[in-house]
Amino acid sequence: MFRDETFQSAERAGTVDQAVDLVMDEETFRAFYERTAAPVWAYLARLTGDRHAADDLLQETFYRFLRAGTAHDNELHRRNSLYRIATNLARDAHRRKMLRPLVGFANDEIDRMAFEHKPERANNATDVSRAMARLKPQERAMLWLAYAEGASHPEIARALGLKPGSMKMLLFRARRKMAALLKGEDA
Repeated sequence: MFRDETFQSAERAGTVDQAVDLVMDEETFRAFYERTAAPVWAYLARLTGDRHAADDLLQETFYRFLRAGTAHDNELHRRNSLYRIATNLARDAHRRKMLRPLVGFANDEIDRMAFEHKPERANNATDVSRAMARLKPQERAMLWLAYAEGASHPEIARALGLKPGSMKMLLFRARRKMAALLKGEDA
């Protein structure tokens, strides 16, 4: 939808100028984008199981992030807001049946991005991908945020719209289910 949309074209169209003035300048936004685009894309790709949908959802996520014009207290608050938007967009896309069913989830590009900083784990990428494909979207999102992004329980709860008090148990169950799938047991 916004594939050809750039920061400058949005700014010229008048859709971003007020939001950027309130939230961050262009240089700050570019730096934030550089730090977060790849992890958010990988998160969306894992969540949806479709790298093309992840491309579209990533652009829509940053577009909505800018349009919101929200002043954030710090970098962590910005990231939480960004992941919350991404999660909601992925849920909406799934509800609208825009995403194909999650089958055969192993995807070399997603695996490469997920393990590029941990080459010793790359051999297990296919097994992890298959196990992740069998988890529910919320379980995938929780595990990704916790272990790929290093988010805390309260951060995961905010990003996914869950109660912070239930995160420990939900994450425990998702971890246990993932472990069973990796061992070859039915979960």
